[in-house]
Amino acid sequence: MTVTETATDMSADEQRVNALIDDLLENFPPAETSTVDFLGAQFDRGLAWIHFPEGHGGLGLTPKLQRLVNERVFAAGGPNAMHRNPIGHGMCGPTVVAWGSDEQKARYLRPLFTGEEIWCQLFSEPGSGSDFAGLSSSGVRDGDEWICNGQKVWTTLAHLSKWGLLVVRTDSQAVKHAGLTAFVVDMEDPTVEIRPLRQMTGEAEFNEVFFSDTRIPTSEMLGSPGDGWRVSMTTLMNERVSIGGAIPQKGTGMIAELVRTWQSADESLKSPATKDAVMALWSRAEVARLTNIRASQNRKMGDPGPEGSIGKMASADLNKEIYELVIDLMGPEGMLYGSYEMIRPETAMGSDTPQKAFLRVRANSIEGGTSEVMRNILGERVLGLPGDVRVDRDVPWSEIPRN
Repeated sequence: MTVTETATDMSADEQRVNALIDDLLENFPPAETSTVDFLGAQFDRGLAWIHFPEGHGGLGLTPKLQRLVNERVFAAGGPNAMHRNPIGHGMCGPTVVAWGSDEQKARYLRPLFTGEEIWCQLFSEPGSGSDFAGLSSSGVRDGDEWICNGQKVWTTLAHLSKWGLLVVRTDSQAVKHAGLTAFVVDMEDPTVEIRPLRQMTGEAEFNEVFFSDTRIPTSEMLGSPGDGWRVSMTTLMNERVSIGGAIPQKGTGMIAELVRTWQSADESLKSPATKDAVMALWSRAEVARLTNIRASQNRKMGDPGPEGSIGKMASADLNKEIYELVIDLMGPEGMLYGSYEMIRPETAMGSDTPQKAFLRVRANSIEGGTSEVMRNILGERVLGLPGDVRVDRDVPWSEIPRN
């Protein structure tokens, strides 16, 4: 709340949210409270995902009010649940609340938000990345269980995860979009094998995951058999907002690093052309920030719309160009990477050096849907252009040629 803003300027919902934040900060001072305890108290007050139903970490209010919560909590030194569990917080949580049973919501959402249980999503496969609906991992019903087999790839933080959001094919005779089913899978099951995929940063935040006769109870299904495509769209639309929909303060974030690098760069690198390039990127970053604010204001409760694809696509290209210029401004130092030891990171958030960030942002145009897929979505769903040619739309998956 600003200095000039009074209680009469606020809606009843805003007053309610501010009162709950006051109570949270008073009874659980961030400097004196463990991260788990603070986030648990935040969840219990409905301030985790404010648009979620009451009793499940929310208050059933407009998503716009989450920004108020975040700004006040972070300003007071409170923890950010996204840092510890980015996949769970930004993608799996919204999917569980949209498709899970009451028992699943009660079981999973609170420890997900507190970071006590890390989540991953198990979508992409070696033969079906951008064509997610073409996946071949299988699920066969056996009484009250489903036996799952197959391989997933590019699974972020699988090595830390307790739970995974898994989509498999349960009906090979249906068209490819209709034969999919989603489950919550125990990543600590002995039939689940997780192998690291070392990236060019030297780290291995990505993994490949193998399922060998993994048994999953029917009670862990999200939705019904055949709902897997719609469940996954909930996850992916939230993922795109999570990746590209951030609303930092003006001039902060990645663009701030470019400005700092410019200010400290050798004078020989500060040509008028380079200065113009810095200002052009700063302007683009501000346009992206304002676009995300507008999208957030227009967002209703429920699944995000295609506006998430706008921010995700724009940020992917922008981030790469920002760090290309950062490395150029660093001169020869930009070529020095430092340690290339393979480590298993504890989070997928951020990079500790510009050189590592330069390499890591290469993935931004792939993860969460490639930029090419984003352009198709925006062309078809926003601009109303003719859809891409899809010759396998009405063909049973079992009849589609595959490598």
